[in-house]
Amino acid sequence: MAEISTIARPYSQAVFELAQSQKKLTEWSQMLGFLASVVTEPHMQSLISNTSIKKEQLTKLMDDICSDKLDDAGRNLIKVLMENRRLGLMPEISNQFETLRADAEGTIEAELVCAFDVTDAQLNKISKALQKRLGRKVSLKAQVDNNLIGGAIVRAGDVVIDGSAVGRLEKLSTALSY
Repeated sequence: MAEISTIARPYSQAVFELAQSQKKLTEWSQMLGFLASVVTEPHMQSLISNTSIKKEQLTKLMDDICSDKLDDAGRNLIKVLMENRRLGLMPEISNQFETLRADAEGTIEAELVCAFDVTDAQLNKISKALQKRLGRKVSLKAQVDNNLIGGAIVRAGDVVIDGSAVGRLEKLSTALSY
């Protein structure tokens, strides 16, 4: 069977193109995020995977749960996904949509993992450096990991910058073992 990301790609691409043409990227982000949270709920997952439940029943249930959070196009997406038994792809569709949106808007979310708390000034400085390096507007979130000993790790999309003490020691260990 094909990978989930491969199966979800045409749906996320189609939704993105529709949202972009309607200039409703934010609204679609909210709808897809909500649908993904509903679909990942354990009781809903068991209903989705139960093939004895008719598609129409599940579509009606989703419509009842999500009616106030969706527009007609959002309800239509549910129907299309249900017809093809692809409702379980919603979290991946939402993730891919957000990636397409970030690319179109020239933004990227980055994570800074530090050994210690960082100040707002340090966050701003790191954010500006990342913006310069990546050529995009960066939304930076920080968290503390006491296991790092010192330094930091930055993750932004596919880019990982490991400036942690642990990472540097691992590089040194690898270099010495050759």
